Amino acid sequence: MIRVVVIDDHDVVRKGVIAYLSTEEDLDIVGEASSGYEGAALVKDKKPDVVLMDLIMENGTGIEATEEIMKTETCKIIILTSYYDDEKVFPALEAGAFSYMLKTSSADEIADAIRKAALGQNVIEPKVATKMMTRFRQDRKLHEELTKRELEVLKCVGEGMTNQEISDALYIGIKTVKTHVSNILSKLEVQDRTQAAVYAHRNGLLKE
Repeated sequence: MIRVVVIDDHDVVRKGVIAYLSTEEDLDIVGEASSGYEGAALVKDKKPDVVLMDLIMENGTGIEATEEIMKTETCKIIILTSYYDDEKVFPALEAGAFSYMLKTSSADEIADAIRKAALGQNVIEPKVATKMMTRFRQDRKLHEELTKRELEVLKCVGEGMTNQEISDALYIGIKTVKTHVSNILSKLEVQDRTQAAVYAHRNGLLKE
């Protein structure tokens, strides 16, 4: 049996979710709460395997409750909310939420997410997953994928040097310089030398 706690300040939503989950033979609803802090205390007492957590609640938000729970517990927290804006998604995941679902999900999808969470498999709402990938790409330092020599060439490009000047400065052939520049543009996902130079400036890669 998978032990579950449901935390949501909307009685109709909470009762409705519990009513459905209670019909599932492998799910055991061991408690419910209508606020974040009440829910965090309940989780520490009941030791569930999975927690369904609303985000916007009085007396402790879902994010605050998640942070409190994760200090001492190892249960999997599934955020179940109507919100998927950046101000809600990332703080919730950073607090320790395991899965993120919207309340537009069907009862079957919620039950399935609980089962997956118990097995260590998370479920992320597609809209949220897209935001996560976008943020990952923004946070990723593309220049970390460059070789040592490519980084040297990029610094030269950032200083406005021509291929011949780079060749002379680094003691490498002109064809080799062109190959490095081509690889740099590809790895940095930019279109030309100017964009590469801008990237170098913005990321503080130029020689002092």
